[in-house]
Amino acid sequence: MVVIPNFHFSGLIPPVLLLHSSEAAFANSKAGQQRWWEQEITVNGNIQKGELITYNLTELIKPEAYEVRLTPITRFGEGDSTIRVIKYSAPVNPHLREFHCGFEDGNICLFTQDDTDNFDWTKQSTATRDTKYTPNTGPNADRTGSKEGFYMYIETSRPRLEGEKARLVSPVFSVAPKNPYGATNTAYCFSFYYHMYGQHIGSLNVYLRLKGQTAIENPLWSSSGNKGQHWNQARVNINPPTSFQLIFEGIRGPGIEGDIAIDDVSIVEGECMKSDQPANNLRSGAVGPLAHIRLLPLLILMSVLSHQR
Repeated sequence: MVVIPNFHFSGLIPPVLLLHSSEAAFANSKAGQQRWWEQEITVNGNIQKGELITYNLTELIKPEAYEVRLTPITRFGEGDSTIRVIKYSAPVNPHLREFHCGFEDGNICLFTQDDTDNFDWTKQSTATRDTKYTPNTGPNADRTGSKEGFYMYIETSRPRLEGEKARLVSPVFSVAPKNPYGATNTAYCFSFYYHMYGQHIGSLNVYLRLKGQTAIENPLWSSSGNKGQHWNQARVNINPPTSFQLIFEGIRGPGIEGDIAIDDVSIVEGECMKSDQPANNLRSGAVGPLAHIRLLPLLILMSVLSHQR
């Protein structure tokens, strides 16, 4: 759903809304059909001069820019049209409680490619690298190790150049409303897995963009350089005061062995329990629960011996 605000008309007959997109963006669109879509806006009573009209569009399904043209119709014919360009971005939930994305579905959880960067993120299921030309970069599979799972990564082979950027933008998240007692903004735990393996690794930045914000200077989270051949987990506490988006920015390093990957993005209401840590797999050297269970009898035995002495 999209709300179209800030159109002012004066007249007696409801205006007509014309919506245009450069692509087939409606659920009922077919190749070769006219891409203009027309609908009458029902108005109760007379429209006063300068009156604000707000209208909801529910047929949009693609997150892209649209040209909206409103034309008032009077008994003398059509009046002058008013044109606006809008951007469709669907909230995941009316009020965010929990969000998980492993990039498994076809629309990658409504993440979109930024059209102001240098290149795009790529969806992948197996190894990113060419075993002949770039054998020492990128993951072998997604975060779970499954060859059938998916993740997103930046491909740094030619023609990519050092310093070029690729940005992946999340859908809009609507935060939970404040309670009537004036409590602070709701806290959320934002987490994701990242893979930065290769001698030419550049940087991975994550930005939080609030509703209405146009420029973002400082990243919410950032990491640079080779982090080894394993997945790591990042966890960050966020307290957004209003609706927001998360932006993943991958920056190409000085060479072709610099693939950066992300997977399993989640946002959960409540603060994070732990800070950044390696993913719990054998390659990361993490100690699993079984190791702690085996250590327990040894600790008890040492305690008994110390008391006997």
